[in-house]
Amino acid sequence: MTKNEIAGVLEGIGVLLELKGENPFKVRAYLAGARALETLEEEVGTVIAEDRLQAIPGIGEALAKKITELHATGRLGFHEKLKASIAPGLVEMLEIPGLGAKKIKALHAKLGISAVAELARACAEGRVAALDGFGEKSQEKILAGIRNRAAYARRHRWWEAFAVAEPILQGLRALPQVRCAEHAGSLRRGLETVGDLDFLVAAEAWAPIVEWFITRPEVREVTAKGETKASVRYAGGLQADLRIVPPAQFAFALHHFTGSKDHNVQMRQRALARGLSLSEWGLVPAEGEGTAKEKAAAQRKSRSAKLEHIRSETDLFAALGLHYIPPELREGLGEIEAAEKGELPRLVEAADIRGVFHNHTTASDGRNTLAEMVAAAQGHGWEYLGIADHSKASFQANGLDEARLRRQIAEIAALNQSGRFTTQVLTGVECDILPDGRLDLDEAVLRELDYVVVSVHSAFTQSEAEMTARIIRAIEHPCATMLGHPTGRLLLKREGYPVNVAKVIDAAVANRVAIELNAHPQRLDLDWRHWRRAAERGLCCVINPDAHDTAGLEHVRAGINAARKGWLTAEHVLNTRGLAGVRDYLRKR
Repeated sequence: MTKNEIAGVLEGIGVLLELKGENPFKVRAYLAGARALETLEEEVGTVIAEDRLQAIPGIGEALAKKITELHATGRLGFHEKLKASIAPGLVEMLEIPGLGAKKIKALHAKLGISAVAELARACAEGRVAALDGFGEKSQEKILAGIRNRAAYARRHRWWEAFAVAEPILQGLRALPQVRCAEHAGSLRRGLETVGDLDFLVAAEAWAPIVEWFITRPEVREVTAKGETKASVRYAGGLQADLRIVPPAQFAFALHHFTGSKDHNVQMRQRALARGLSLSEWGLVPAEGEGTAKEKAAAQRKSRSAKLEHIRSETDLFAALGLHYIPPELREGLGEIEAAEKGELPRLVEAADIRGVFHNHTTASDGRNTLAEMVAAAQGHGWEYLGIADHSKASFQANGLDEARLRRQIAEIAALNQSGRFTTQVLTGVECDILPDGRLDLDEAVLRELDYVVVSVHSAFTQSEAEMTARIIRAIEHPCATMLGHPTGRLLLKREGYPVNVAKVIDAAVANRVAIELNAHPQRLDLDWRHWRRAAERGLCCVINPDAHDTAGLEHVRAGINAARKGWLTAEHVLNTRGLAGVRDYLRKR
């Protein structure tokens, strides 16, 4: 295990101990140990090998033994026994927004609640509101969280779904019987959440492929099995469907099963207007008797058929008088008309990104040090990395006050001057927008930074008018450079706060403030549905990973998906500019 993975286990132990009502000092010991590991600038393996763990403040003998066991084996018997000793329902309650270990412990102790269903009943009966420390508003939030949890259970975030799907796809492609294989469905379209996985394979020998698919170690249940189809369910509830088609049908099936439904309906209508019938089996003359499948079979047998040249989706679109439409744009939102006119944009790509701005270190709530984050950014080939740790109002995230921020500015200057990295570090902060729209830090220190990300982290229950005015006031601050995660949503966890996005966009354009497309897989905020019109109005986008560790820098890919769905080009995105271009932009701002 890496140091951050070990720290995650230690934090989990702290939460579980709190659920059990253990001594608060014991709970804090595990959390302190996790924090100590996160701020460690050496490889944990080296420290263990040299028997120096106990020299680190916050790590005693007992904790050192557990860390060593986790590093060596990836498991900890104490942790597994602790999990087994707690009712699973109590752990599930941690998934409900606003419910931490202390509140869950109180609910269990005072009302005997040990499952989500029991909690829902207690809320419906008003028993939770009557408890000290809860009240009507808390009860309403808990009920909303339970409803959202049930509704969201059928969906999975793109990032997690892709992590499951990609190894399966590569395994399919490696099978000798497979001519080609692709993802389909909402995963291929880059939708922010995915209902299930769709794999499409072109092959002539089917049985070995189906057998391989249903016997993967990830499979928990085989829900359907046929000659050319199979459905399975993986751990975590994600379902996957496999379809195998003859190579000649692959392009048609790939287009059909990629969707979306609206896009496919419009494409079929376009085909009919040209005397053709489009389906998953082919593109054939619309005249004649029989099903589309029968027509496609007849067409394949005919050597004189005019549509036999279609071997790819590019060929399929061309046969209907269209330029190729990237999967991300296939939502029935004008992409067909643009493809007909040759007006589809050259969409931004991951390779266009030259650096990122919104990233955290161990100075606030990050899990890697400044140097570790810069080293990882250099590994990505980026020219610059912006550091934007939290400001003091985010006390739960160990936010920086003016003095600590100035010390960080000096640390970054020294690191840049050292020549240790080719990636240059830019000084920034994620400054809280206070409930009245003021910024959390003095203007004097904000002016010492290269840029300022302004974000809402509190008072989510304000009305739409209050929240909109609050955010616009922050945007109008002379030091504001970019607005972070504009709606505050957490995908499959909580809805965004009420805000008039159109008015916020107008204010950002008027004040030359960029708006973030927060690429964290839980956020993807601002939503892709706003970006096409926003970019047309002159809004500058910045794709930020909101990374809290080195692995989090990878999240830029999810942001690229969302940007492409929003019709964004490299010209629309600030951080496709090189270091000189970014410095020029920030200087003029």
